[in-house]
Amino acid sequence: MYSISSVEELQNLNPYIVIGCGGGGEKFSNLEGIETVGFVDDDPDKQGTNFMGFEVASSLIDLMDEVPEAKSIVIMLPIGAEGAALKYAVQAIDAGKNVVSSFRSLSIEDNISLAKFANQNGVAIKEISPRLDMINNIFGIAPEKSTEILPKISYTPKASIVFCGGTSQECGKRTTTRNLGLAATKRGLVSGVISTDEMGLEKPTDFNFRAGSLSAMDIPSAILGSIKYLEEEKHPDIIFIEGQSSLTEDGNPHPRGLSAAILIGAHPDAVIVGHRPNHPFREPRGIPEEIKAIEAVEPTKVVGISINLRNEPDKTPEDYEKEYGLPTADVRENPDKLLDAILDHLKK
Repeated sequence: MYSISSVEELQNLNPYIVIGCGGGGEKFSNLEGIETVGFVDDDPDKQGTNFMGFEVASSLIDLMDEVPEAKSIVIMLPIGAEGAALKYAVQAIDAGKNVVSSFRSLSIEDNISLAKFANQNGVAIKEISPRLDMINNIFGIAPEKSTEILPKISYTPKASIVFCGGTSQECGKRTTTRNLGLAATKRGLVSGVISTDEMGLEKPTDFNFRAGSLSAMDIPSAILGSIKYLEEEKHPDIIFIEGQSSLTEDGNPHPRGLSAAILIGAHPDAVIVGHRPNHPFREPRGIPEEIKAIEAVEPTKVVGISINLRNEPDKTPEDYEKEYGLPTADVRENPDKLLDAILDHLKK
């Protein structure tokens, strides 16, 4: 009922005052045929500055008086700013202006009283939605609403961060993460262990959650927020984060985005890559491919290989170390070797 499905619908509501002087506000103003007559932002650092050729205002009410030709406002605020978005929507409707809101800023279906207020005042209220109706048309099923709900945060960890990735699913990432945490604790370090899987229940894991149940847009925030939470609770020297799947696994591309999102959220100082040769039901491309992909996605360094020889009994970790030139160990038997590689790298 409220969802915008074409740019022509937006053009019919020209011209606009745009709320939010960030990427969303810029993107909206650059849409074909959109006429913008002013910008408003709550951020004092943006107020009075030039944005898209306009001086950023601090008050919507004042700006509506200054540019009476504006027929509509569009709210392009980030997730978490619903209170401010609601304030601006009420001010606009009260002044007889149409309202368009990004679903990130303000869900119309979750604020039906606002829609009734707009109807009483004879103005339109529309939402730039995630268009989940199209996914429902294609698959016959879709989430009822956007699953992107976490605020985007910025945080610089005090602890060293280690990402435990791998060349495929079921290659030993969770075991590697746990055993590195145990080895670090035995060295006298305060270690933190974060599992990103529902099966991450074993000690010394501090807590677990299934990252795959989150929106890809929310996963980096979830990882970074988890690091911040763990640092506030435990003050660790080093944090080990379990990755999921792989960036390069063949035959099953679906979890690759999950792997990338966890890696990006971790923004690690060092990486250990797990590998299971002759995997019975996965198709890993290989160690060099995964290392190249990891170091391309994040400015980090792969410093060691955790080898799972369950399906390759005729080889040893030393065989793989010689082949790939990185410290290699069966982490169930010798996690200290990989921990040494991590600590040596961190000293640099």
